[in-house]
Amino acid sequence: MHSIEVFRQYEGTHWKISDIDFAAIDKTRVKPEYLTLVKSAVMGESNVIAAVHGFLNEFPDDYDFSSFAVVWGYQEVQHHYAFTAYLNALGEHIPYSAVASMRAPYDPGTRPAATLATNVISELTVNTVYKAVAKWVDEPVLQVLLKNASLDEAHHAREFIHYTKKRLDEHPDELASVLETVYFYTADDRIKHPVGIFKDGLEELSGHETIDTGFEFFLDNVAGDDGLDELQDKIRRAFSGITGIPMSSNSQVRRALAEAIS
Repeated sequence: MHSIEVFRQYEGTHWKISDIDFAAIDKTRVKPEYLTLVKSAVMGESNVIAAVHGFLNEFPDDYDFSSFAVVWGYQEVQHHYAFTAYLNALGEHIPYSAVASMRAPYDPGTRPAATLATNVISELTVNTVYKAVAKWVDEPVLQVLLKNASLDEAHHAREFIHYTKKRLDEHPDELASVLETVYFYTADDRIKHPVGIFKDGLEELSGHETIDTGFEFFLDNVAGDDGLDELQDKIRRAFSGITGIPMSSNSQVRRALAEAIS
């Protein structure tokens, strides 16, 4: 099983929260916007329980992927706890009610391949944002934390790419759902993320930072003029590799989708 190799790799190379010296945070360098970004990350990562629950519901016949989902979930919970620890070290907190509101599992996607594709996009997006923000912030402990999380998300993207390709090899009839997913998440002038799409409008989040708060800040202050285009191109290139279909533009994605459903 592929998940065994993933587990072995993670077991041998993964960092620990105890590796992070939160007492060494340079409070003179912590700006208010850093706290906003970390709170946004906490809320985004708190979605992990809902996601793992959804994966296990949607893939009851796939032990290999389900095992990976549990390993993936452990690392995402670690991100949630690490960002929370950073806030706590600065006397900042997020109400439990806000975090707990993310608990409800996701409903199944249109097709299982679409669910996997959605998570490829999720991981590539967060990897890109964490990596860029790590270079932008000026507080050393937060830099380390963001770099660690960014590298994890890159590894996660690689594995979701593996499982998406495997699913399409076994279920080529699900290609249209994947192409539809790619188009939905890249044909817009803002960052779309599953947490923002499916957990939007929760009453418990009113007045609190959400994952979209962080993405909006990233686009406005960190990414530069071409940041969104570069992210969307990165996503399309990943799916070109998965499907073998050229996707250098949204028009090509639309064309491929039309052909897949014709």
